[in-house]
Amino acid sequence: MKFSFSLFPFIKHQDTPLIKELKNATSSQAPDLTPEDVKISNQIRERTERANQNNVTRTKAYLDFYLKHPEIHWAFLAHLVSRNAGWTMTDLKGEYLSRLLSQEDQQSFFSFLERGNWLIFQDAFPQLLIYEESLKKRKPLFHLLSFFHVSSFMNVFWSRFWSDNDSVTLSVALIINEQHYIDSRVINKKHFKKTVFFTLPFQLQEVLNMNVLLFPMIRNNSIQLIGEPAHHFLYVKERIELGKRLYQLVFSKQSVLKEILKWAETSPHTGSRKDFWPDLFHSIREGSIDEKRVLQKCTVEKGPRIYSPSLSVWKNVQQETPDRKDWFINTSVLSLFSLPEPDFSGNVQKIYCRSLHLLESLV
Repeated sequence: MKFSFSLFPFIKHQDTPLIKELKNATSSQAPDLTPEDVKISNQIRERTERANQNNVTRTKAYLDFYLKHPEIHWAFLAHLVSRNAGWTMTDLKGEYLSRLLSQEDQQSFFSFLERGNWLIFQDAFPQLLIYEESLKKRKPLFHLLSFFHVSSFMNVFWSRFWSDNDSVTLSVALIINEQHYIDSRVINKKHFKKTVFFTLPFQLQEVLNMNVLLFPMIRNNSIQLIGEPAHHFLYVKERIELGKRLYQLVFSKQSVLKEILKWAETSPHTGSRKDFWPDLFHSIREGSIDEKRVLQKCTVEKGPRIYSPSLSVWKNVQQETPDRKDWFINTSVLSLFSLPEPDFSGNVQKIYCRSLHLLESLV
């Protein structure tokens, strides 16, 4: 599988067809919907709401969609990132953070993670289902995107994908769209800045390198981890660059994709880190909370496994409807489409293990 690492070398020319399409999309009005359009849209909305109950249902929905439509790479990337969001949610009630964070901090961090996870799904999943309906009807139905208040930016790239079937470009467009979408609705919300980003516990996680995205894979009949540390979370361009690096990790090598997919298909998501490391984590607390544990290179030499509960430790949340403002206002974001070279040189498992050892010593 070969990818071009500079998808839009021609964007400096202000009269390109793509730029014209994007400018026209921002100025066009939403079309009137036929009765059939309304019927399809209502069905998509109902399916999205059913799947958007919590992190487990979202994560499963992404994978189920990808298995039916593997040309939509982003759905599998979203599945993997959503798994990580779930693990972080349950960490808050797990072995270490439940003793280092107050109940109020735990709730604030969870609310932030859940809001972002929910928002991305309610924006992206209707896009995926509209594409699926288009395949069934054998005609593009992307005019329905406006019914779900999807950015005009994505209307252009879905229409292009229908013609050129360029999975890479669509994936990068979705990465750019979703990170811009949550930027004003979550990341830059005063409430979350005050209760999450500017707090000592969040800064401590940065120092301890705890914000690590892990992608398990089955290689030589054992589970191995690849991934990336996540830093500078406040900046939309940094999050987009991280998304593109993660995309390259998963999709630049067919062998790696198969190994990650094999793990994902055989390991249902529960929210517990036991899903990928049962020798180290357990979803039920073993022994007493004060029982001595000895860790050596992420191996439990003595004592109980690390407590990592399932998502059921958190109740489902009824979310408020987000604002409908379109984030896309100019074509400068096209400069974000270049892909980095794939980089498999990092040892994310070592970084993550070091964080666990630091937490163990702190607690």
